[in-house]
Amino acid sequence: MSNLYNSILITGAAGFIGSALSLRLLEEKYNIIGIDNMNNYYSIKLKKDRVERINKNLENLQGSWVFQKCSIDSKEDLNQIFKKYSPDLVVNLAAQAGVRYSLKNPNLYIESNIKGFLNILECCKEYKVKRLIYASSSSVYGSNKKIPFSESDTACHPISLYASTKRSNELMAHSYSHLYNIDSIGLRFFTVYGPWGRPDMAPMIFAKSILKGEYIDIYNNGEMSRDFTFIDDVVEIILKCIQKNNSLKSKFDFDISDPSESFAPHKIFNIGNGKPIKLMDFISHLEKNLEISAKKNFMELQDGDVISTHADISKIQNWIGNHQMTSFEKGINKFVQWYKNYYYPNY
Repeated sequence: MSNLYNSILITGAAGFIGSALSLRLLEEKYNIIGIDNMNNYYSIKLKKDRVERINKNLENLQGSWVFQKCSIDSKEDLNQIFKKYSPDLVVNLAAQAGVRYSLKNPNLYIESNIKGFLNILECCKEYKVKRLIYASSSSVYGSNKKIPFSESDTACHPISLYASTKRSNELMAHSYSHLYNIDSIGLRFFTVYGPWGRPDMAPMIFAKSILKGEYIDIYNNGEMSRDFTFIDDVVEIILKCIQKNNSLKSKFDFDISDPSESFAPHKIFNIGNGKPIKLMDFISHLEKNLEISAKKNFMELQDGDVISTHADISKIQNWIGNHQMTSFEKGINKFVQWYKNYYYPNY
């Protein structure tokens, strides 16, 4: 398949999804400009190692790769990137992540997730970008009780500032899509995990504590579940969204309000596995793969946490064609093998 775009800008390219996507697109012979602000929200070494992983593989890849340190918070710096490289597709994965961190540092979320995203939209407008794909989050569903979460459900009751910024991104992208005819796709990610993952998420936190013989904190006394989505599946779905050539405009009936459809060239999709895993089953799989029993500290539900997530993924499957999702058993095994090799090479 011939590539539809001359060059692709990936923001957050040193991040978990961004680095994995960059590597995959290079395999498909795309020309990639990666940017990241390399902040210290979590290990900078891990971010550098992700970039180095790409650099080490370049001789076996046919796409081109440029990486620059740049923050989307800076309109001036971002403008220079667009001016120099003229990307015709943007995948925005840069954001201040973390539900709990947003309770302590709200200003960071406004700067990056609102101001930074506005800068992305303005550059897409000014430089005539053909398509924008951006990261949203399952957290936008907030306190919804209907399971599984569908894109046609309301997303008007977020329970964290992080979720509010992600829902704001969807509304901002929709308005720019309408006003400036920018094809835009928002992806609501459901608990992405796997090799090279984020240290602030449960798989890394729990694996670290279990191997060190420390207690793991289990919130809501273990009565929780998550729709864990393996990184390889996320990357393949984004690739298919990039390769999808048809217009994003839909027939829109104002008398039948469906938040997932629009008169603008803008779509929103859930990206999940579709098979939620109970928290205690997740811990059991980790214990089995690590061959160590966890010390458990049961606690009450935290502010900003939702009890369960479960993605209805029929819309994305219908749009890109059926994609076979990785089983949790296979995914968690791959994660544990990477984790031990990366952090405990002599384990």
